[in-house]
Amino acid sequence: MAAKVFESIGKFGLALAVAGGVVNSALYNVDAGHRAVIFDQFRGVQDTVVGEGTHFLIPWVQKPIIFDCRSRLHNVPVITGSKDLQNINITLRILFQPVASQLPRIFTSIEEDHDEHVLLSITTEILKSVVAHFDAGELITQRELVSRQVSDDLME
Repeated sequence: MAAKVFESIGKFGLALAVAGGVVNSALYNVDAGHRAVIFDQFRGVQDTVVGEGTHFLIPWVQKPIIFDCRSRLHNVPVITGSKDLQNINITLRILFQPVASQLPRIFTSIEEDHDEHVLLSITTEILKSVVAHFDAGELITQRELVSRQVSDDLME
């Protein structure tokens, strides 16, 4: 009699563990300041962006790709030449964040480390092109103009 009770408790425990494992693999969390894009094995990257919280997915078919959408600071050091051919050692400090609605397109074209691939090359080229329009002395005396020009070109 006691053996049957323990056997049924064991079967119930095993069934509960399997059900808990399936439910656990069907849930994922998106932390504050983050967004997720769902990759489906059959349909590819879905166009919807998932916000913060706990969400369901189809286990083993869908996978969440989590992006950090908080503002981040990045320093870009550049050695370039000025208009009067002086070597300029300049560092650009940029505060950036991805546009959440564009995350599916960012993931399909650039992958998750978009800031390393695109941001560094774009900021370096823009900084070099803006600095090339000024003399070394003008870079010091007209800092606000240089800063505004770099900012406008980056936004564009």
